[in-house]
Order: sequence, then structure tokens, then C-alpha cells
Amino acid sequence: MFSGRRVTFFLVLSVALGSAPKMHSQISGQVHIAPVPLSRETKTVGHSSELDLDTKPLRVDVDTVLVPVTVVDVANRPVISLEKQNFELYDGGEQQTLRYFSTEDSPISVGVLLDLSSSMTDKIETARVALREFFANSNPDDDYFVIGISDRPTLVADSTRSTGTIENQLSLTEPYGHTALLDSIYAGLNKLRRGRYPRRALVIISDGGDNHSRYTAKEIRALVEEADVEIYALGIFSKVFKTYEEAKGESLLSMITQATGGQTIKVNDIDELPQAAAALSTLMRNQYVLGYQPGGKQNDANQWHKITVRVLPPKQGTVLHVYNKQGYLAPRH
Repeated sequence: MFSGRRVTFFLVLSVALGSAPKMHSQISGQVHIAPVPLSRETKTVGHSSELDLDTKPLRVDVDTVLVPVTVVDVANRPVISLEKQNFELYDGGEQQTLRYFSTEDSPISVGVLLDLSSSMTDKIETARVALREFFANSNPDDDYFVIGISDRPTLVADSTRSTGTIENQLSLTEPYGHTALLDSIYAGLNKLRRGRYPRRALVIISDGGDNHSRYTAKEIRALVEEADVEIYALGIFSKVFKTYEEAKGESLLSMITQATGGQTIKVNDIDELPQAAAALSTLMRNQYVLGYQPGGKQNDANQWHKITVRVLPPKQGTVLHVYNKQGYLAPRH
């Protein structure tokens, strides 16, 4: 997953949706989402070829499978002292020999999906502070883009390593409209195809569920399972939900993030958002990467491989939680 390592790892990407019937059955023809600009400085999806919303699922072609793994304690703090012998990895129920093990902090291409719907009007200033904290705790070499989630996904800040530029762009935006969360995830995955680094992630900051997308949760779940992208979420969840979509927001985000090896961090108090963003950034910098060579099978093409990672705590009785990508789709041979 990282440059300079002797690992064969290719992403075969396509740009037509025609051979993915379950996706195409819901959305026919070209989908061009053209939002109302959030400000005179923003770039809209409808006028930017970089955020095309028609693409095939991403497919991983591998000789060596690389699995990013996050391990946290009961307080959700990263555990970074484990060794190779503390891990067991299973592919389809069969234990694999770990041929690669790394704990280095390598740079990431990060897409931030920031909720800019009208429900964020009284939270946007805190969200801006939270992003500042997120950037401050990241690897200085990370690069970012920001997509605003509103009636339609909007490119607020294009790919850059200048966090100051992003903060300036965000200061010009004002919340409006509905929450096209699933469409925004789709747009973020598509844009990450051109990320600077092999390791890629989406970070979602939202206070509710989806109420305006063309894509369905089932379709996006299928996409994220096949994409080599980690997805995390900071969910600002109220104790009193105004709509059905808000009530389902936590389960929707958890379903999507867990499928990629990421997680959803629940924020009940908006004032705690900056601290949660800083903690998430630190968590993303403290991961293990496990690598193994799956056994070749003649009839394996297009088969789903379920990945299970188990951690053997160095001290008996220690409770640890493990987050990792749930599997991958075997390539066509």
C-alpha cells in the first residue's frame, strides 16, 4: 500500500457503469449533479469533471493483500505497542501467514465530507474549529480536498496540502438545503481515485442521516466494500431526532464506516467535536498494516473474500477493539 515496498498492488478502475447492473438499475444514464454554489468561490460538482458520479465499482487486483488495522483500548485510544506475533489474520476462515507488517506513519490522501445542510447552521463555526484540530494532528504531508454535503455534493476545496487554503475556503461557505450524504460519499470515492498517495481515506462530519441522495445505502455499501478507501465519521447525534432520517443517521454511518475498517465516533455534545476530530486524526496516524498472499484458486474470480483480524493482547485480561476492512472482491484472472 506504500510506495517503495515490494508489493504488487494494482487498482483497476473503470469509468462506465454499464457492467454494474445493480447500480444501474437505480440510476439510468449519466448522472450530473449540479448544486447551487455555497459561495462564489466554490466549485460545483455539475461543472467539475473531477467529481463525476458515474463509475464502476473499484476493484483490487492483488498478489499481496494489505490490510490496515486500527487497535484501540476501551477508551478508544490507539494502541501502538503491538508486534507481529500479536496478530492473527483469516481469509475466508483460513489463517494466513503474515508476510508483511508495518506501523509507520505514512501520508494519506484525505477527502473531508462536511455537512453543510441547513441543520448545521448553528454548528458550522464549531465544525470549522474541529477541522482545524484535525489538520493540526495529521501528518504534515497529507493532502486534502473538501466536499460540502447539502442538496448535492459540492467541491469546496480542491486537492491541496495547504490547510490554510482549505480553512479560507470554508470561511466563505454557509449551510443550506438538505443532506445528500450518500451521493457525497460516492463523489468522494470517485475523486480519491486521483489521490496523491496509495493510502486513502474519507472523513465524514455530519449531524444527521441522508434525506436527498439519488444513490441508496445498499449501493454505496457495495461500492465501499470494493474500494481501497478507509471511511471514518464524526457523527453529531442529538438525543431528540426531528426526522426519521436523523434517527437512522448513526446506523447508516456505522454500516458504511465499518465495512471499510473505519469507525463512527459519536459526538453527543457539539462542543466536544474539536476534541473528537483531533483524536480521530491521531487514530488515523497510528495504524498497523498486515500483508499476506492469498492462495490462488482457479474459480476464485469475482468471489468475496471475508477478512477477519484477531489481536492477542500482550497482557491477559486486556480488552482491545480491532477495526479492519471486512474483505475484498477477488480479481478477474
